[in-house]
Amino acid sequence: MILRGDFSSKVLSMSTNIQIFAPDSGSGPYRIVYLLHGMHGNQGTWLDNTMLPVFAKNYNAIFVMPEVNRSFYLNLKYGRKYYTYVSEELPQVCRKFFNISDKREDTAVMGCSMGGFGSLYLALSKPEQYSFCGAISSACLSTKHILEAIRNHPGGPWPQSIPDADEIVSDLKSFYGEDLEYNYDYDMLERVKKFPAGKQKPVVYAACGLEDDLRPDSLSLCKVMKDTDFDFTYEEWTGDHDWQFFNDALIKSIDLWYKRIEK
Repeated sequence: MILRGDFSSKVLSMSTNIQIFAPDSGSGPYRIVYLLHGMHGNQGTWLDNTMLPVFAKNYNAIFVMPEVNRSFYLNLKYGRKYYTYVSEELPQVCRKFFNISDKREDTAVMGCSMGGFGSLYLALSKPEQYSFCGAISSACLSTKHILEAIRNHPGGPWPQSIPDADEIVSDLKSFYGEDLEYNYDYDMLERVKKFPAGKQKPVVYAACGLEDDLRPDSLSLCKVMKDTDFDFTYEEWTGDHDWQFFNDALIKSIDLWYKRIEK
């Protein structure tokens, strides 16, 4: 069953879109996956571009796909509080309408590109809430060098060397501020290094295509994870930053989640 609609979010102070894939049978309580879109996507891109409605039938889970624009799932300094929305209000709304398990092990967050960043950010900041994180072709896991480059050379060469440079700089300012001051809270590599000792850790699965321009981000995550006791799995295979790769990686991510649940 595919549900598409919108509701009035108190946190966002506006109406926002949401799409949900739910099992056609069963009464629950269902496991839940918060499935996050990328920068150029929206709440419908996972259902529109992957085989999710086909392979998701094999799992007793509800897949919830929110809309967050280009926010990186953060509480923006100049804008809406998307982190609070996704991590607090959205789960409350889902529990109100669906028979969803409230167990940590039954709750996962997964996403691609910007959504891969968002998945890591949510899982590392609220590990008591999410037992599993699927970070697919993640973007901007560490922005310290990017911020320094823009501050030191505001007119280039970095901004002119990538597509949508002006928009990306504007995005960065929306959550770092006009001065683009580095904030380690938004640095996923630093969050892994400084994860509180003794705190329950989420299982983390990461994947990236060998031809993906964002592969260095995933490799940096692997390097940092090697020095931790996270249950971490990384896979890469031939593929680019596209929906063919995202589709295959999502299947692998969900399969690993279920294997960990069944241990």
